[in-house]
Amino acid sequence: MSNPGDILLRAQDLKKSFSVPRTLQDALQRRPRRLLRALSGVSFDVRRGETLGIVGESGCGKSTLARCLVRLHEPDSGSLTFEGEDVLALSGPERRTYNRRVQMIFQDPYSSLNPRLTVRQCLAEALSVHRIVPASEINARADRLLDLVHLPHEAANRYPHEFSGGQRQRIGIARALAVEPEIIIADEPVSALDVSVQAQIVNLLLELQNELGLALIFITHDLRLVHHIAHRIAVMYLGGIMEIGPTEEIFASARHPYSRALLAAMPRLVPGRRSGAVAVQGELPSPLFPPTGCPFHPRCPMAQAVCRQDVPGLDLRGGLWPAACHFAGSIEEPTPLPRPRARTPKGV
Repeated sequence: MSNPGDILLRAQDLKKSFSVPRTLQDALQRRPRRLLRALSGVSFDVRRGETLGIVGESGCGKSTLARCLVRLHEPDSGSLTFEGEDVLALSGPERRTYNRRVQMIFQDPYSSLNPRLTVRQCLAEALSVHRIVPASEINARADRLLDLVHLPHEAANRYPHEFSGGQRQRIGIARALAVEPEIIIADEPVSALDVSVQAQIVNLLLELQNELGLALIFITHDLRLVHHIAHRIAVMYLGGIMEIGPTEEIFASARHPYSRALLAAMPRLVPGRRSGAVAVQGELPSPLFPPTGCPFHPRCPMAQAVCRQDVPGLDLRGGLWPAACHFAGSIEEPTPLPRPRARTPKGV
């Protein structure tokens, strides 16, 4: 295990809820305003140079977590530190410095790019606002950024609508790199792209990580993808982390029933063979009315009475990685899944 000096970003017990507008029926019956619980106490560390994959079903809180990390949303409670400094207390120049050091890549690159700015103007804006280089060097730095993401220099004078989805995502990556970040948070960065383009973008991120020494938080619902790129995986469900640990170990022998169900249902790239497993039985509970006790117990085949009453913490049992399950250290282990391939996603 890495020593504390290796930890770059640390989240502890982050919680975030959103107020839901009252309906006419709510007003007539004088019901209080309801809260949608998006994050219910998320804790994890990110170490220098590592890739942490965050996986889970749609609606589990992955994107809300990403936005809290860059303070597009303010957490209701909990703590967030960067190199030991309280991020949530930052303001003015200190907050701007944090925003420069922790950058985000969005799912839809077109909506995150200003359609009225050329690529060069977009990159120049980031370089000048954060005073990365003198004005006389901005054009040269913009060309260098395009080199990093494998786009020709001629692209600098074109507008976002003139590019394909994969090219626009490369521009988004270049803009994030312009301010020389130490962590990049990639929120479903390839989900809207063709499979062949996905592999190109993922390979690019790995290449940049190795070249620039970046830490990467990669958010996705695609287990095959995160399997190839992540050093560690955090499995989210209904606003909380169910399990977090080394990629190889979780894929070989996950400790949480939810993680096991997701892995069992993962498509196998074997001709003529299909996975007959259903990912998880039942429907995802509403975050407006979360279940008592363990949030997964209504869909868990191993649920006991204690699961309906007590919320399990992310306990480290037996020296293994943490899993939020009352029986993570005692339930019968399943037959290990086949060992995953190397993490480089060539030809994904």
